[in-house]
Amino acid sequence: MSSATRTNQPGRAGTESASGSEHVRVIVVGAGFAGIGAAIRLRQAGIAFQLLEKADEMGGVWRDNTYPDCACDIPSAFYSYSFAPNPRWSRFFAPQAEIRDYCRAVAARFGILPFVRLNHELKQAVWDPDTRLWRLETSAGRFTADFVIMACGPMHQPRLPRIKGLESFTGARFHSARWDHDYDMTDKRVAVIGSGASAIQFLPAIQPRVAQLTLFQRTPPWVLPKMDLAVSETWQRRFERFPILQSLLRQVLYRAFERLNGSLNRPKARQRLEASARRNIERAVEDEALRKKLTPDFAIGCKRILQSNSWYRALARPNVTVVSDVAEVQGKTIIATDGSSCEVDLIIFGTGFEVANPPVAEIIIGTSGRSLADQWQGSPEVYLGTTAPDAPNCFLTFGPNLYTFSSAFVMIEAQLDYIMDALRQAGAQKITTLSVRAEVCRSYNDEVQAALQSSVWNSGGCTSYFIDRNGRNSTNWPWSASRLRQRLRRFRLRDYELQTGA
Repeated sequence: MSSATRTNQPGRAGTESASGSEHVRVIVVGAGFAGIGAAIRLRQAGIAFQLLEKADEMGGVWRDNTYPDCACDIPSAFYSYSFAPNPRWSRFFAPQAEIRDYCRAVAARFGILPFVRLNHELKQAVWDPDTRLWRLETSAGRFTADFVIMACGPMHQPRLPRIKGLESFTGARFHSARWDHDYDMTDKRVAVIGSGASAIQFLPAIQPRVAQLTLFQRTPPWVLPKMDLAVSETWQRRFERFPILQSLLRQVLYRAFERLNGSLNRPKARQRLEASARRNIERAVEDEALRKKLTPDFAIGCKRILQSNSWYRALARPNVTVVSDVAEVQGKTIIATDGSSCEVDLIIFGTGFEVANPPVAEIIIGTSGRSLADQWQGSPEVYLGTTAPDAPNCFLTFGPNLYTFSSAFVMIEAQLDYIMDALRQAGAQKITTLSVRAEVCRSYNDEVQAALQSSVWNSGGCTSYFIDRNGRNSTNWPWSASRLRQRLRRFRLRDYELQTGA
């Protein structure tokens, strides 16, 4: 069967193989919310596993993003595991530090800390068809596994734009996900490049401290008011004493997001949302020329919808200038595509992450001997966002075409149901290899792409990170979150090519 002993029993460490690699039934890669959720489910099922994390602490995106005023844009009661509610959120939309602490507290509460290997960055995962094992090379040792769960997340690798002359810049610069807290920007001239979800949080926070702030934006986003408020100690105690209250709130929020998600493909509903966003601009910005710069020319929902009560007020301040996208950098001078220029001491990139093309695909080598990224050539094709034909016994979380306007935890828990059902059936039927059929994967992707053609993401008139470099939408799920949960509820063996026995 293999040079290592296979086991379904939980344990701190795996068994040693003849090649010196440590063998574990399941390896989970990434200790963010998806990876921790997978570890919890595996431990509850009694399946031996190890959780590998590249950093020296857990938390994923909520560990990496520490920029000023970093917070969730999904209500906290909904942005959490359904099986581990947190009654002690201080705000309706929790700040970064609380979410990071919740992540670690859940890991400790469910007893997975002994199974976590920190400072184990995955360098390569190669499928060995002879032994029917995954061989994983990490920064701190080698492993083999019967199954791998790649819980690496879509907001993992910061995206930096290619800008002519950037290497000549003599000031400081960093990405928002790599915030330099030692840099004192008091009275400095600052350029912010990008106006996405991160920038609308940190820009208003730093604006009062800097001498001059110039926002370089390619296209303005739609920004709705953020219905945020503090959660009083009284309500925190009520949620703690009566968990049903928070459960009901979660159900209400789930239905509200389902309605909102559905409304994005209805023109009249979009018009109402756009009217609310325009009022948000008008309340804060008096200057007509600036209002025009800040009003999108595409349908709301085509790009990620943002929320803020301070974004427009900050942009209207005297020390802030809004210009077009960056054209060139010459020393400390940045030139915009509209011809304007400014000298700056600091550049902050609010340019997001590699979403449409998962970076982990570059180091997953399947049965063909080629990486998934090489096979996909910029347009991933995965079945139910979870399995790829050339990667047996490998599961992706937050895979291609799973994004929907809802809580990430809806997606995480739906995928974990699917993965755990696969592992349960594999164990019960002595299945050693599960590989999604190429024709099943192709048919599914054809169905998804056909449904996306008329969606606001494809036809809303914008350019967004939802669309990959080939012009294909490799990000969005075209239907409701309820349909996503339904499709992932059961693992259908008939969709897969199976091998059993030795």
